[in-house]
Amino acid sequence: MNLADRKAIVTGAAQGIGKTIALELARQGADVAVTDINEQGLESVVAEIQALGRRAHPVAMDVSSLSQCEGMVKAVVEAMGRLDILVNNAGITRDMLLLRMKEEQWDQVMQVNVKGTFNCTKAAIRPMFKQKYGRIISISSVTGAMGNPGQANYSASKAAVIGFTKAVAREYAHCGITVNAVAPGFIQTAMTDAIPDKEREAMIAQIPARQLGTPEDVAHAVCFLASDASSYITGQVLHVNGGLYT
Repeated sequence: MNLADRKAIVTGAAQGIGKTIALELARQGADVAVTDINEQGLESVVAEIQALGRRAHPVAMDVSSLSQCEGMVKAVVEAMGRLDILVNNAGITRDMLLLRMKEEQWDQVMQVNVKGTFNCTKAAIRPMFKQKYGRIISISSVTGAMGNPGQANYSASKAAVIGFTKAVAREYAHCGITVNAVAPGFIQTAMTDAIPDKEREAMIAQIPARQLGTPEDVAHAVCFLASDASSYITGQVLHVNGGLYT
């Protein structure tokens, strides 16, 4: 999974899984542009990437804006010389049972999770098309495949990411661009750490592996799909879920 001197963008990289992905790409040799709406959070990620001996380029932005995504990609290409890898990780949840879900809760999730993936991919495809090389990895979710109560909006958005991935993969396979998705299951994060013990135990009981995944598990899958080891894999969903969904 050698990514020496590859140039990558990771969205939603200020914390959690996105931060872990950005750091793992750097460990494998990539220079990484990190984006998020949380400008302060980006500063620590940049420092950690630089400590690994790689270049880092922070961009505070909102993925739901196409113009901001286009400006971000342009700035990254100007700063780094090219763009090899895009990781669409930025996402939000606005959980609520359907009967109580407000229209804005649906719209907010779609704007970030679906439109954000469209915006960043559309912007990144142009330089990748010109150089006839690219790796696009979008973070979906196990809920996009199996659903989850209280997450009709989130599940729909992550299912949309899968459909989008498969369509774009077919459009650009002839250009040396692969487009895949990683679908994490239940991953140990600050969010799951805050869940009461009894609820977390019930969550783990659903997983055949009998443990939560780690952000590193997701990052390793992303690095594989970003590398030339996966050059004949496109339009696929790599499930990282301990057997929760097969």
